[in-house]
Amino acid sequence: MTQASSSKKKISPLPKPSRRLLCLGVEGSANKLGCGIISHSPSSTPGAATSVTVLSNVRHTYITPPGEGFLPSDTARHHREWVVKVIEEAVKKAGVRMGDLDVIAFTKGPGMGTPLQVGALVARTLSLLHNIPLVGVNHCVGHIEMGRQITSSHNPIVLYVSGGNTQVIAYSQQRYRIFGETLDIAIGNCLDRFARVIGLRNDPSPGYNIEIEAKKGTRLVALPYGTKGMDVSLAGILHAVETYTRDKRYRSWDQIPTGSSPEEEDIITPHDLCYSLQETTFAMLVEITERAMAHVGARDVLIVGGVGCNLRLQQMMGIMASERSGRVFATDESFCIDNGIMIAQAGLLSYRMGQTTPIEKTGVTQRYRTDAVHVTWRA
Repeated sequence: MTQASSSKKKISPLPKPSRRLLCLGVEGSANKLGCGIISHSPSSTPGAATSVTVLSNVRHTYITPPGEGFLPSDTARHHREWVVKVIEEAVKKAGVRMGDLDVIAFTKGPGMGTPLQVGALVARTLSLLHNIPLVGVNHCVGHIEMGRQITSSHNPIVLYVSGGNTQVIAYSQQRYRIFGETLDIAIGNCLDRFARVIGLRNDPSPGYNIEIEAKKGTRLVALPYGTKGMDVSLAGILHAVETYTRDKRYRSWDQIPTGSSPEEEDIITPHDLCYSLQETTFAMLVEITERAMAHVGARDVLIVGGVGCNLRLQQMMGIMASERSGRVFATDESFCIDNGIMIAQAGLLSYRMGQTTPIEKTGVTQRYRTDAVHVTWRA
């Protein structure tokens, strides 16, 4: 059934809260450690069932030197060092006590195993110390639910783009169905790895620094275009763009001449490669998203995940959506980059449906599929 043919708004199965409910979310699936507290309260606004308030959203990022990635063991060490401080700050900013919490949510997966275990262990410990129930949350579903909440988007096609995931998703029958995804590496991984090749800093993130350098690019070099239906392949384009750094025309940062354009000199700069990589990969993402929109009859797009902060991606997606009389929804870096509040939001939705995770089932799942989650809170 297409979204167009099921346009009648269904009655939500989500019970209205009779009082304020509080949830602490703990996220640590990669190099961002985040903790946040969210509240769901009875709404005083006509037509609104629930008032949702972000009380705190605290994050600390493990940053490595230029040219280096982050290893699971080192990332987990960072999380162990900072998790208590981040939780304490989140609780303080929210103006609540641990005993006020109704539920604790943590990222069950997907993600890097050892860092995930740090978040799960801390959540279990707090649960046992304060007798608070737990909810294990799918990281991808957390992104989607926070994006829906912040943007007030109803039922869009979702493009989920991050360091570990690239998926085109549509909701149907209490599942977030994956219509297309990467066949090899994620878009964020592709951008981050190339940033390391050309020596860009990891602060605040490699992908952000590629976005900045791409604005200075003037030459679009030929790169392979790997769409396969609604799927994409990104490993080949990464190899191809890396190959250009060994081309005799390539000039590194300190070799770029001044006073003339790269076209006049017949040279290729790091700016050009950042620009070409962005333009080509983002065109691929726009294409598969539009294909999914046509398939289900959707007009709107919600972009979530860390790469969703990229303004050029939002611009390209916006051009496509406007041609279809649709809209693009996206959030700022507070919510598109991994954070604890998105885990709290998804966890509290589950809790309101009567779902909790027994302590013996709070192990992490590195390959936790988005479509494996039963989305009971949606009609």
